[in-house]
Amino acid sequence: MSITVVKRSGEREPYDANKINLAIEHASQGLDENITWVTQIASELELTLFDGITTQQLDEAVIQVALQNVKDDPQFDTVAARLLLKTIYKSVLGDYQTAAELKSLHAQYFRSSVIRGVEEKLLDPRFPDLFDLDRLAAALEPSRDELLKYIGVVTLNNRYGIKARNGEPLEVPQFFWMRIAMGLSLNEVDPTTVAIGFYDKMSKLEYIAAGSTLVNAGTAFPQLSNCFVMEIQDDIESIAKGVRDVMWLTKGTGGIGLSVTKLRAQGSPIRSNNTTSTGPIPFMHTIDSVLRAVSRGGKKFGALCFYMENWHLDFPEFLDLRQNSGDPYRRTRTANTAVWISDEFMKRVQNDDDWYLFDPLEVADLNELYGAAFSKRYAEYIAMAEAGELGMFKKIGAREQFKSILISLQTTSHPWLTWKDTINNRALNNNTGTIHLSNLCTEICLPQDEENISVCNLASINLSTHLKVDTNGGLGFDWDLVDASARSAVRQLDNLIDITESSVNEADHANQQNRAIGLGVMGFTDVVEKLGISYESEAAYDLMDEIMEHVSYAAIDESADLARERGSYNNFEGSRWSQGLVPFDSIALTEKDRGVEIKVNRTTRLDWDALREKVKGGMRNATLMAIAPTASIGLVAGTTPGLDPQFSQIFSRATSNGKFLEVNRNLVEALQERGLWESVREQILRSQGDIQGIDAIPDDLKAVYKTSFQLSPYSFLEVAARAQKWIDQSISRNMYLETRDLGDMMDIYYAAWERGVKTTYYLHMKPRHTAEQSTVKVNKSEDITQKSETPVDGVAATATSAPARRGFGGLK
Repeated sequence: MSITVVKRSGEREPYDANKINLAIEHASQGLDENITWVTQIASELELTLFDGITTQQLDEAVIQVALQNVKDDPQFDTVAARLLLKTIYKSVLGDYQTAAELKSLHAQYFRSSVIRGVEEKLLDPRFPDLFDLDRLAAALEPSRDELLKYIGVVTLNNRYGIKARNGEPLEVPQFFWMRIAMGLSLNEVDPTTVAIGFYDKMSKLEYIAAGSTLVNAGTAFPQLSNCFVMEIQDDIESIAKGVRDVMWLTKGTGGIGLSVTKLRAQGSPIRSNNTTSTGPIPFMHTIDSVLRAVSRGGKKFGALCFYMENWHLDFPEFLDLRQNSGDPYRRTRTANTAVWISDEFMKRVQNDDDWYLFDPLEVADLNELYGAAFSKRYAEYIAMAEAGELGMFKKIGAREQFKSILISLQTTSHPWLTWKDTINNRALNNNTGTIHLSNLCTEICLPQDEENISVCNLASINLSTHLKVDTNGGLGFDWDLVDASARSAVRQLDNLIDITESSVNEADHANQQNRAIGLGVMGFTDVVEKLGISYESEAAYDLMDEIMEHVSYAAIDESADLARERGSYNNFEGSRWSQGLVPFDSIALTEKDRGVEIKVNRTTRLDWDALREKVKGGMRNATLMAIAPTASIGLVAGTTPGLDPQFSQIFSRATSNGKFLEVNRNLVEALQERGLWESVREQILRSQGDIQGIDAIPDDLKAVYKTSFQLSPYSFLEVAARAQKWIDQSISRNMYLETRDLGDMMDIYYAAWERGVKTTYYLHMKPRHTAEQSTVKVNKSEDITQKSETPVDGVAATATSAPARRGFGGLK
């Protein structure tokens, strides 16, 4: 049967296999010559063709065939990425033949793309006047698109790229990076030069701004901040305004943390009309509905996490919010939940003491107290309750409540556990009030009140791009490059604060008063794999320690320099910064207040005394460091997210842009170096990405390539504790557990508190059943398995460095 192809103009032409072969050959240049890329892709493509296929469908078919072979060699992903990039270039720039032509087209079309975006009121109207567009166009380097994996190209194009009003794409990837850089340089004296500097860093994937910034930077509505942290007060006006603020912040794509601890309990008296309160739960359900009604940028539901302190009388109902069963009007289907835990509670769990729940109306000051002051006042309220001086309270066992928290955590992954006193005692911005909650992803630690919705602005350094080969041929960190990336990112984030708009006055006020930023990292697992280090080893812990010390030192030093150039943040005086303290110093402060040792290595490498003296003279930003989960920007960067381990060596990742087969390139390259990949590939596929039971793979590789449920959970805590030494905010620390034993879980989360970790994020439990199976090849008769993003029971996880059981077996 003859096949004709329908062109964009509607004309038909005969299918030209040679044209397709040339495109595949071009996309395969520089790759392994031993692989017959053209023959394999072209032959499988023929199985998908039909008469009347459009050129767009044909392009997509070629890409999909390449992707179906990723399991055989990750370089097929490179072929798919190049093929997709070619279609993007053609749609924005037109056709080309050589790399030189492509670079010329980038320079030629950049100005017209920006002008059209401004004319259609999509881009910032100041762009043509403030920037030398021709100089920016000359700085574009399309060769850097080679750094992107296929999923990175898809994410940039579908999620972040700007489209014209008629739906036509306006940006190729390098236009996108330059537009972001321009949008973050608007307040500079020489915005063109600064934009080129930011562009160079981001287009090389050395660091990347967070999602909200990538969505809106350089646009006509620059809502660039990522995290908003707010507290509802105990009155109907504050509740109503809270709903309104959630709507506006959700519209602007910001993630929200919302404390409901101050709302009085169900049954608490309302004196104004002589009735009783319904408690916070119905209001939380209402806000949850708002999140679904106001989608974020039209692309996904709003994102929010409710926080409640666990002495609240309605805390048992709070625990049920994420349950599938029960009254739907007392559930949240979109919002997340987190518990705000005191040192007093942790000690009472350890000692198997009672725990009292109170109505916030009667114990209003508890919400503002932390550490030893909280414990003292809490004991006074207990005495008052037992003396009959409080109208509403309940007494339960501390371990009983902890058991309820852990059971809920197992069944719903909520509430996330966060430690109020550790956060407040380790804060350097402690002079502007109590920190009542964290944010959506648990890495932000900022105080808030009626006049301030705290705001934080994020970016993350891609650690894997800072590994370089030294003069001896070894692989290691380029610390000068790390320093330069941290400094550039801090300046970029500080600029963002003066450019962003939030639509909520209290957020803008807090942003300007505190200038809080959160520079983080991603790709830690990527790095340890490339260095041949096991995630659960002292070498990995020391590396994390050293990395974060360098990043923290450079970030703090840059903020001190910016304070001299631009002035300190308004609330600097009276902060611990003004006393010459740095994040490392907060360990001893917290240890002294809680009366329990913080178990973390105290090694330092850099001249911190000199920096302590410098920060006394001023800081531009109230906070500087926070490690976000980086799930989306990690895809763009082509590296592992945040501090997370590998989920599996081969798995299918479902995203808003589709489903993608992920293959760990580091493992494939390690096996290829030893001549093992071809012989063990099918075994890895059949074991669904688990290499631990494959005899042909050496033990040293098995140690490096353990996956999330095969690693000790204590390794996650140790990595976090080492990083937390140097971070003034917190870490979005996902946990992965094979065990469902409540006593084991108690030990693990107690160890997190003991190590001075401030927060934990999602808990992922190893499922009991086998994941779905499907084929990943055109020839469906071949027995190839595809692993879902949830792994299956297989090799038992090891548990190194686990402490002796603390006697919490009663939780079972």
